[in-house]
Amino acid sequence: MTVRILMVDDEPDAQALFQQHFRREIRRGVYAFDFAQSGEAALRILQGQQPPEVVLVLSDINMPGMSGIELLAEIRRAWPDVRVFMITAYGDTATETRVSDLGADRFLTKPLDFDRLKTHLCNAVGDRA
Repeated sequence: MTVRILMVDDEPDAQALFQQHFRREIRRGVYAFDFAQSGEAALRILQGQQPPEVVLVLSDINMPGMSGIELLAEIRRAWPDVRVFMITAYGDTATETRVSDLGADRFLTKPLDFDRLKTHLCNAVGDRA
């Protein structure tokens, strides 16, 4: 079964970066990615799926408009079973504590270590992949 992941990042290069690093897994059907450049766009994707096909969201924290933290709160309210990994270039303890308190499954800092991310993804969705 293919695991559907929603990547949310306002950086235009994020989509190409993830497609590059996960090209083998995408080709083998292990993961399928949806991409959104804002929290609002991510919510539209999630709301358009009944039941939601996305099982994990990777979200940047600092984005214009709806922040990743606000997105996390919305996801927890509407889709409590969807796992959420928060990503930031600013890995301070206060932010990590805040997203943990809001229910984030993982807190990751940029630049991402993609090998480590793949391990975290495998552990998070294990039996679904």
